[in-house]
Amino acid sequence: MTEQAGVPADRQELRKTLKPQWVWAVALGSAIGWGAFVLPQDLLAQAGPLGASLGLLIGGALMCLIAVSYGLLIRHFPVSGGEYAYAFSFFGRTHAFVAGWALVLGYVSIIALNASALALLFRRLLPPVVEWVPLWEVAGWQVYLGEVVVASAALLLFALLNARGGTLSGRVQYAFCLVMLAAVACMLVATWLHPDTPLSNLEPGFPEGVAPVSAVLMIVAIAPWAYVGFDNVPQAAEEFDFSPTKAFGLILLAIVAAAGIYVAMLLTTAVAQPWPQMVADAPAWGTADGLETLFGPIGLVLLAVAVVMGVATGLNGFYVSASRLLFAMGRARVLPPFFAKVNDAGAPGRAVWFAAVLCLIAPLFGREALLWVVDMTSVGVTVAYTYTCLAAYRLWRWSGSDQGDPSTRSTGRKVLSGLGALTGVLFLGLLLIPGSPAQLSTPSWIALGVWVMLGVVFYLMRLPASRQIDNEEMRRLVLGEHASGRPVDAP
Repeated sequence: MTEQAGVPADRQELRKTLKPQWVWAVALGSAIGWGAFVLPQDLLAQAGPLGASLGLLIGGALMCLIAVSYGLLIRHFPVSGGEYAYAFSFFGRTHAFVAGWALVLGYVSIIALNASALALLFRRLLPPVVEWVPLWEVAGWQVYLGEVVVASAALLLFALLNARGGTLSGRVQYAFCLVMLAAVACMLVATWLHPDTPLSNLEPGFPEGVAPVSAVLMIVAIAPWAYVGFDNVPQAAEEFDFSPTKAFGLILLAIVAAAGIYVAMLLTTAVAQPWPQMVADAPAWGTADGLETLFGPIGLVLLAVAVVMGVATGLNGFYVSASRLLFAMGRARVLPPFFAKVNDAGAPGRAVWFAAVLCLIAPLFGREALLWVVDMTSVGVTVAYTYTCLAAYRLWRWSGSDQGDPSTRSTGRKVLSGLGALTGVLFLGLLLIPGSPAQLSTPSWIALGVWVMLGVVFYLMRLPASRQIDNEEMRRLVLGEHASGRPVDAP
């Protein structure tokens, strides 16, 4: 192929090094992160143990519905970029940029928040490690130089790990996930078997004065954020050393395991002490207080191990996804080609370090400001989910159709993809419609507005370069050998 408008004919590609268990661990570790261990107290305050558990389980089931579309599209388009590639294939360049831009900032924000969660862990367990040299307050949160150093060190460590290639990061991710699962199981079993934890601690099932339906919906609405991470699988699809047809099963296993961990930590926190009293007391970290009361230092050690593993797998998993998405958008020239460079280790090193530099700014603003960003990342992630389901809906054909590849004819799966898209719209409504029990706060709306404006500016800056690339060349850059849209296992 000849060069067009200065676009080189070569197309950078990533090595196929990722094994199935590593990919499962990327999805699970990314979906868990810090939230399952730090947020139970907040979830109990909003919805109570029954409402929060139901909300998390319903949210997980809805994510499984959306995962049907992911499984199909990974099989057809196993390339880096995931949702960006899907939106491009079925809706064009502008829609692809919207989906990709939403995910880039969503992924980067979650990397930053996971690093800040590690600093919070030290602040709770070993205050002298981080509470030195007070800098300033942001939204009532005192920022210390010590916590900035801890968060920054974590960001740099995992950036270095990812820059050294997918094999090393995959092995580390899998090992850390196994340790995290073991720690969660120990905490759940030990807490429920303890003589001082009667089941009456779980009563009432819902907070007083909150309608059960509203309580459940508040938790369901955060499912796109709570389970974000299973969508990291398509970002790494280009690096699978196995058939992409296995991806759907790996995603389902990751969502089920993530739902189990969320509910396990929620019930561990609720049964460790009467949860209404804990919520009323508003401790800094109710889960830690309950485990320390029951088991002393051993309880805190178990929790610390689980949190560190959760944070580490979240950092590692979202570095994988953010860097691959930046790499794919750079390869398509909608971002500068700088991002499409593959280093000697076979990793998109420049994209990894760019994400790291962005995240290093975040610890300076304190945890409360970061929470505003996290609230609005649910919107960006949901936009990407919806695009994926709509793309799958267009790819599937009705069973009686004589058009398209025979392997894409399935009325049932076309309906499931449509339901997935409707689910995405439902999530957006819960987050954006005024009066919704889960609507964004004012600071989150401001953060979302800044996010959108930055995207518009970036899109307009790259538009002249993008217009110089014709559609055929763009499809080759985005999809490579899969530009025909045929399943990779089709004859």
